[in-house]
Amino acid sequence: MAEHPAYPVGLRLTGRRVVVLGGGQVAQRRLPALIAAGADVLLVSPEATPSVEAMADTGEITWQRRPYAEGDLAEAWYALIATSDPEANAAASAEAERHRVWCVRSDDADRATAWTPATGHSEGVTVAVLTTDAKGRDPRHTAAIRDAVVEGLRDGTLVAPHHRTRTPGVALVGGGPGDPDLITVRGRRLLAEADVVIADRLGPRDLLAELPPHVEVIDAAKIPYGRFMAQEAINNALIEHAKQGKSVVRLKGGDPYVFGRGMEELQALAEVGIPCTVVPGISSSISVPGAAGIPVTHRGVAHEFTVVSGHVAPDDERSLVDWPSLARLTGTLVILMGVDKIGKIAETLVAHGKPADTPVALVQEGTTAAQRRVDATLASVAETVRTEDVKPPAVIVIGDVVQVGPAAPAPRK
Repeated sequence: MAEHPAYPVGLRLTGRRVVVLGGGQVAQRRLPALIAAGADVLLVSPEATPSVEAMADTGEITWQRRPYAEGDLAEAWYALIATSDPEANAAASAEAERHRVWCVRSDDADRATAWTPATGHSEGVTVAVLTTDAKGRDPRHTAAIRDAVVEGLRDGTLVAPHHRTRTPGVALVGGGPGDPDLITVRGRRLLAEADVVIADRLGPRDLLAELPPHVEVIDAAKIPYGRFMAQEAINNALIEHAKQGKSVVRLKGGDPYVFGRGMEELQALAEVGIPCTVVPGISSSISVPGAAGIPVTHRGVAHEFTVVSGHVAPDDERSLVDWPSLARLTGTLVILMGVDKIGKIAETLVAHGKPADTPVALVQEGTTAAQRRVDATLASVAETVRTEDVKPPAVIVIGDVVQVGPAAPAPRK
């Protein structure tokens, strides 16, 4: 009989019985999607992997701890056969054929009545890729096609503009620490769909070069604000462009809510009824030390880390930081925006009990091609910043974790 291509279809399994035979790695990979589809999953297997067992323990599936028996597929709508017993697989497949149950076999796709496609998801769209016939089926090839399509949908390089439902509004997008590859896939997609991008100088600048020519890019630092405060001027710009029916992205460095004034912008938009989406970003407080070989926590060294803004000196009356308490902590202290105040910060920490030889690392332009790391101690950090000409943006890490990494340079005393 001539081979014909498979007929693609989407199964609606909510509340319907699905039988899975075998609790090994195949079941472990396939069960989450069946659970997400709302299927009433019965697992029949004497054993299961710890992950599959956990699904049973939490009530996501029903597990009967025994081998396959004739009649197990009688009430099923769909079956996944994945045991290590070829005879049991063949018998179950025959039962599925008799009961007209669509059946996937992990051991012999040619004898199955259904194939599992390589699937991926992006913003409410499911991408499913099947080869056109049974001959030369290559799962790696279908997975590669799936990955290319899903990535294109996520980063905006694959779009259907005439089908796009544009929703005017603002997205506050955390761009991450600087490396353009470290923005979230959702953030990259929103950038690709934007009409206007208002960007911080600390945002991932390389992403702006990828935007289509029609996108208006506004440098937030250069918005004229006259008698207004700079932040109020940015808020007004967001509101003005959104009211024109445009899709606006406010691209911020790191995460919008970590010293990023994201909530101020969201509140301003909410006051005038403009919808706003917040897309979290990778904060430089964790990612930059990591990129420089410094874990902010480490077993036996630090059980906590504290992130502090250093843009206001400890002796400034505007400071909200309890520096004496920070000096008594034994964990890691991460300081953002503190390069020009680090001398006073170090002096204050030592004055309140932090040892002067506590290791310090300054990581400038973290995660970018210009990244560099300079090590010191609390006693020497102010002089080191001057002699090494450390400039913002730089993340400062204080604590013993600085010396945990295998290639940590010797600190300047």
